[in-house]
Amino acid sequence: MATAIVSSARQVGRLTSAARRLYSDVYPKITTHYTIHPRDKDPRWKDISMERVAEETDILIIGGGPAGMAAAIRARQIAEEKGAEVRVTLLEKAAEAGGHILSGACVDPIALNELIPDWKDKGAPMNTPVTSDKFGLLTKSGRIPIPVFPGLPNYNHGNYVVRLGHLVKWLSEQAEAVGAEVWPGCAGADLLFRDDGSLKGVATGDVGIAKDGSPKDMFERGMEFHSKITIFAEGCHGHLTKMVSNKYNLREKSEPQSYGIGLKELWEVAPENHKPGLVEHTIGWPLDKNTYGGSFIYHLNVEEGEAPLVATGFVVGLDYTNPYISPFREFQRFKLHPYIKPMFEGGTRIAYGARALVEGGWQCLPVPVFPGGCLAGDTAGFLNVPRIKGTHNAMKSGMLAAESAMELILSGEATHEQGVTPSTYEDKLRESYVYKELKQVRNCRPSFHTSLGLYGGVAYSAFSTMMRGKEPWTLSHGGADHAKLKPAKEYQPIEYPKPDGVITFDLLSSVALTGTNHEADQPPHLTLKDDSVPVKRNLGIFDGPEARFCPAGVYEFVPMETGEGQRLQINAQNCIHCKTCDIKDPSQNINWVVPEGGGGPAYNGM
Repeated sequence: MATAIVSSARQVGRLTSAARRLYSDVYPKITTHYTIHPRDKDPRWKDISMERVAEETDILIIGGGPAGMAAAIRARQIAEEKGAEVRVTLLEKAAEAGGHILSGACVDPIALNELIPDWKDKGAPMNTPVTSDKFGLLTKSGRIPIPVFPGLPNYNHGNYVVRLGHLVKWLSEQAEAVGAEVWPGCAGADLLFRDDGSLKGVATGDVGIAKDGSPKDMFERGMEFHSKITIFAEGCHGHLTKMVSNKYNLREKSEPQSYGIGLKELWEVAPENHKPGLVEHTIGWPLDKNTYGGSFIYHLNVEEGEAPLVATGFVVGLDYTNPYISPFREFQRFKLHPYIKPMFEGGTRIAYGARALVEGGWQCLPVPVFPGGCLAGDTAGFLNVPRIKGTHNAMKSGMLAAESAMELILSGEATHEQGVTPSTYEDKLRESYVYKELKQVRNCRPSFHTSLGLYGGVAYSAFSTMMRGKEPWTLSHGGADHAKLKPAKEYQPIEYPKPDGVITFDLLSSVALTGTNHEADQPPHLTLKDDSVPVKRNLGIFDGPEARFCPAGVYEFVPMETGEGQRLQINAQNCIHCKTCDIKDPSQNINWVVPEGGGGPAYNGM
């Protein structure tokens, strides 16, 4: 009996010692950003001038993706048609237009046909019409083909395989040609408001701040851009859009947005494996039936003498429950499938990237308008998940936003002194194919949430497609993605294959291909509301999932210098701006803010 008590005491002692090692009461300071540690309470900023230079514009557009560029072009087209002097200014955080763009992408040209009917004559980089569609369910060792018929959401004939960064760069040229101002390397960081509470514009980020949060000798305040109407087109989970949504309660009546993470590689493949115009998608392996996701493989046309190119990628729904899932390593494992691997044998991987995707659809749409502005494109959630497409909806929404903004400016209702709501924009969206197609497919994505998982989702999606979305009900996504992660004690760690450096790769060599770049001596832009939470809660309950859901090796748990416990290390210089951490953090303790100068990847047309 005494021996048993001693043994139990020793066991408790070992557990207590382990707990001390894991959860030290001393948590080093990680976050130094002014959004967490205000400057007005920091004596180092006492004598620093905080005045900004201000610019005035009529329409301000935040974000230079398909939605933003389409909005700029359409606004200037209307100005020219009416003979009006209207200044249109677009701010883009990437160093050059298209630099941060990452997508598959297989594009429906419907919006481009409307915006620039002669796009072929003007040299739009849309050189690969879809010639063949394939869809299949992967098992661990085989593939079950699934027919793709006209009328199905994933029928792609009439669409084009593109490198979306190239298309956006071309759209930027068209925008400037019609008189829009495109400001690359200019990231919006803060919102500005009028006395009446309406949005006045945005301020760009300050430069010259040291990693410890103190001002450098070269410190310069950002610029203010005041506008009559501001269109936010930041893409998925935009930093400023989050602030606008909270300010005006835009999501009060919608479900929490649901997301996925898309990872992509660009390959030079052996000529015999290259089939220009082929679009292929898979579902199933390596994911289990309860984890939503799938792959794409797009074969691009190339000029004579150039290496054959294939874009491949993998999407994992961020509503997954297993904290040991690593989307990056699932993607690498996918390429080892006996049906997939031969496509890349003898080839060379030349690029890598990752980006979060909006998957919530109709149920998750926010109110898109507010006093002084509106939301367009993926920042509002217009991706059509069953079609695996969003560019056409992004562009159309940008065009409609521009039309509503121009109505208010040309009528004189929108001024710099008083903010107005572009209410007709919401009406235009409801009458457009954007809302109509999202409503039609609204039940497909949430149908995967049942106990039947993938199989139930595929069956219900087929039924919903036949019904053309006319079911008298709307399914729910069942809550926010971050809340669906379950404790690590309910799962076993996943044993992923080691990278071979030929078909599969490690994380850091992949990040090296993104061209990501950030000034090293600046406060980390991955901010923590509480520096103790990553160890106390995330590591303790979920075994540190941020080290696995990040596709760039930003988050790393390392031993404390004292040897007692662990701490979170944030490698902010690795960040490729995917926003996954901000979305999937189970404690919602991470807040992604724009880094100094925009920073980030240089995808160069991925």
